[in-house]
Amino acid sequence: MTTPPLERIRLQCRTLGLPTLAAVAEELVATAVRENWSLEAFAAELLGHELEGRRQHRVERLTQEARLPPGKTLTTLDQHRLPLRIRRLLPELCSGAFVDRADNVLLFGLPGRGKTHVAAAVAHELVQRGRRVLFTPTYALTARLLRAKRDLELERELRRLDRFGVVVLDDIGYVQQSREEMEVLFTFLAERYERRSVIITSNLVFSEWDRIFQNPLTTAAAIDRVVHHSVILEFGAEMPSLRAEAAAKRQQADGRRTSIAASSTPSEEVVTTIN
Repeated sequence: MTTPPLERIRLQCRTLGLPTLAAVAEELVATAVRENWSLEAFAAELLGHELEGRRQHRVERLTQEARLPPGKTLTTLDQHRLPLRIRRLLPELCSGAFVDRADNVLLFGLPGRGKTHVAAAVAHELVQRGRRVLFTPTYALTARLLRAKRDLELERELRRLDRFGVVVLDDIGYVQQSREEMEVLFTFLAERYERRSVIITSNLVFSEWDRIFQNPLTTAAAIDRVVHHSVILEFGAEMPSLRAEAAAKRQQADGRRTSIAASSTPSEEVVTTIN
């Protein structure tokens, strides 16, 4: 029995590794017949669906690989709270042009000012554009590198990390390493210098980075490498803490709910009367 043409198309698409075409072929054929598409228009539409399907699958894979914190995207970022310079720079950073130049992005400010959210939002946009990104707390990356060094696998681990066009090091200011940990972190930054980008968030200004690297020469060398070819974003001290404001709003909401619940509860006198 002869296989119908449409079924042959689906089978051939699967054989050729074109899953999106196989899924949409029937619908597109029906639309093409109904709207009297030319063969060229039909072919272009088919290929367009396959390309978009592949793009979506790649973005899904890159998103899973990036380990981005959930919910910290441009959509959920209150940009009106940010300094004007940062708001103006966001579109350019999200375009990924700095990645092509192997520039770094450094975000400084007190805790709770939105540094991590901005870094994650930029990373999310880069992933949507097909960039390979890794988001990691600095302490986790340092531990990963230290384990690799102890297993004599540091060079291989650095090559694995080199596959990421951007590595986001979150909260570098909270890391106070031993000499070994400091050395692997410095090695990582030196290896990426002028070849790959890093995005670093820190609550410590450069003059306090000796707390991290614990050696004046190493501190100066690390700063020199990350600052050269970099964009620096400062979240001023005048900015309120977003976490503190969110906590205050939750307390106010809880207080209102408690007041409403109390006012809606019958008093003992009323309850006695009803009974």
